[in-house]
Amino acid sequence: MVSPVSREIRLASRPTGTPGPENFQLVTTRLPEPGEGQILVRNTWMSVDPYMRGRMDDAPSYIPPFALGTALDGGAVGEVVASRSASVPVGATVSHFLGWREYAVLDAGAATVVDTSIASPSDYLGVLGTTGLTAYAALTRTAPVKEGDVVFVSAAAGAVGSVAGQLARQLGASRVIGSAGGPEKTKKLLDVFGYDAAVDHRRGDLPGQLAAAAPEGIDVYLDAVGGDHLQAAIGAIRPGGRIAMVGAISGYNATRPAPGPDNLFRAAAHEVTLRGMLVSSHFDLFPEWIGKAAARLPDGTLRTEETVVDGIERAAEAFLGVLSGANTGKMLVRLDTAR
Repeated sequence: MVSPVSREIRLASRPTGTPGPENFQLVTTRLPEPGEGQILVRNTWMSVDPYMRGRMDDAPSYIPPFALGTALDGGAVGEVVASRSASVPVGATVSHFLGWREYAVLDAGAATVVDTSIASPSDYLGVLGTTGLTAYAALTRTAPVKEGDVVFVSAAAGAVGSVAGQLARQLGASRVIGSAGGPEKTKKLLDVFGYDAAVDHRRGDLPGQLAAAAPEGIDVYLDAVGGDHLQAAIGAIRPGGRIAMVGAISGYNATRPAPGPDNLFRAAAHEVTLRGMLVSSHFDLFPEWIGKAAARLPDGTLRTEETVVDGIERAAEAFLGVLSGANTGKMLVRLDTAR
């Protein structure tokens, strides 16, 4: 076969503060032919996620930083167009981690064949992917929801939060409160994603809004924002409460250390558990979660939404949109590589 020409997005420079288009470079390259045990995938969908901002800095973290001058990576789904592996045939749809490019050559063992008869390919980057799994692991393991709990979810209109609110209800929560930015998103929390109350963080006075929504306090908080949201949650949490710390997007573009909550002793006095969570520590739950979630998608008992940007050339735009809250549900890039 003739190796395909593929476009990819490379990290051109490391940002200081908020990233911009100048930090990315669109490059055309020719891929090598797959070797023994490898596959060639034509990517059809790729994911952009907030955690990728941390990888743009050259700093120690739980995942290596992106290298300058090379293609970024991240979740992707695509079709196998050439294979030198008996386990992954041509025509299979696979998920893998070599996104930010139109074609990818990778070891077959680094790809997972997905079942497109139970869900669409893009679902495996959202509700059936790591964002859906994050919601499930956070509310069943890290900060488990108990019958009758009042649950507060930040970034509730995002990829994790839009699933987490519905899941909290299914796990027995008596009241589910979400935070989002602006009237359009807060309305969607109530009308689409099953929340009982919505807090608009753009209106300010987060503690006051949360107190009005949960006058007797909260039991569980899923934190994807940090900063003022974490402070407000600690201020409202009841004795024995649980907090799952899955992200802190409010500080991702900070150029100096972000201030932490000044009411942490209240968490101690109320014997609250604050527990960090990396979704990669819970991949063993994937089969269980996919089985549960895929069964609920067809009848609408699990509702999802996608914000789609078309074309590899707009991938950086989509990523910057995630950081600024431009998405509802999962932000995805649809790749037109059938050229």
